[in-house]
Amino acid sequence: MSDSLRQLPLSLPHSAAMTRADFIVGRANQSAIALIDRYPDWPNPVALLVGPAGSGKTHLGQIWKTATGAVEIAARDLATAGLDELVGTHPVLVEDVDGEGVSQTALFHLFNLVRERRVSALFTSRVPLQALPFDLPDLASRLRSAVPVELLEPDDELLARVIVKLFADRQLAVDPAVIDFISHRMERSLGAANRLVELLDREALAAGRPITRHLAATVLAREAGDEPELPFDD
Repeated sequence: MSDSLRQLPLSLPHSAAMTRADFIVGRANQSAIALIDRYPDWPNPVALLVGPAGSGKTHLGQIWKTATGAVEIAARDLATAGLDELVGTHPVLVEDVDGEGVSQTALFHLFNLVRERRVSALFTSRVPLQALPFDLPDLASRLRSAVPVELLEPDDELLARVIVKLFADRQLAVDPAVIDFISHRMERSLGAANRLVELLDREALAAGRPITRHLAATVLAREAGDEPELPFDD
């Protein structure tokens, strides 16, 4: 199809399903979902959920928030939030403690309030505890007491099941053979799966055709900086 005949892809809104029933469990995230499901039976009232972008931290956080009635805040907003009002009688979900602009003083104050008021907190981070850029000694001590759980690299089965879900979130049904083709050739991460599904959705809409093996091969090759050598028919 010539570029002149390609449709202009529109960024149509879609919602990722974030319930417990929608969470796909595999070896990579088994420990993390077990921790969420085990609440409030935690060895410490504060837990640290670690995983790269797109690994499922947000989904797990939303599951926990729904189950516990937790209040949610981005770590970068702690410095300007009214922490005394934020930490009341409900648990607290704090997203992205590894992000830029996080106040160590505010985070330390939050830890103290959580402990004083005997509520729980779940923190998320893209990097493990030892890599967090904090040099406030008392904060480091508080963080070391948190229960750490890590989201690992997905295996082929989990990756394929997640890709199916991501397409379903966009109301797209894709042939299982195409899913298998994608999952065996793409970068091994859930973040890459999110990015690839979005690219395939946009490319299929622009080309006015379904998501096929050839389209997937073309997009994968483009992402890798290569030129596909497959015939056009699927």
